[in-house]
Amino acid sequence: MNSHALRADIEDFFYAEAELLDERRFPEWLDLLTEDLVYFMPIQRNVKFGNADRQETRFGVDVSWFDEDKWTVSKRVEQLMTGLHWAEEPASRVSHFVTNVRIKEARPTLEDPKEVVVTSRFLIYQNRIERETAVFAGKREDLLRRVDDAWKIARRRITLDQSVLLAKNLTVFF
Repeated sequence: MNSHALRADIEDFFYAEAELLDERRFPEWLDLLTEDLVYFMPIQRNVKFGNADRQETRFGVDVSWFDEDKWTVSKRVEQLMTGLHWAEEPASRVSHFVTNVRIKEARPTLEDPKEVVVTSRFLIYQNRIERETAVFAGKREDLLRRVDDAWKIARRRITLDQSVLLAKNLTVFF
């Protein structure tokens, strides 16, 4: 597989994932996650110039927006699927946009990748009721793994481009 074909394959995977999330097909989306998933979103801090190493909270050490595994993500899905989730009744309308997909590493080789490290940018629009809207923008770094000839997400690191969460809740998946 060459780099263009691999990137097209990964982009198709991300677009299909976005469609599952936008259509609230969460149980199907869970099938895209490996059993050893790490789903992490640090909190951004406003720091003085020169202190970039302190800009984000640390995985497994500091408080974060998300520090989850597949079990906890599955529990959030179960809660959403009950129809009794206070922040999602009525359900939000959500659109996921994924862009700037870049393959950073392919293991063991580009020609026969079993795992790939991919960076991308996202924009998520969420609307609820008449006037509640939220926009999330940022970047992701994913470790995708081939399982049974299909890509699955083994690790997702989400970086929001804001230090203060302006949305009323965090019920969307990134």
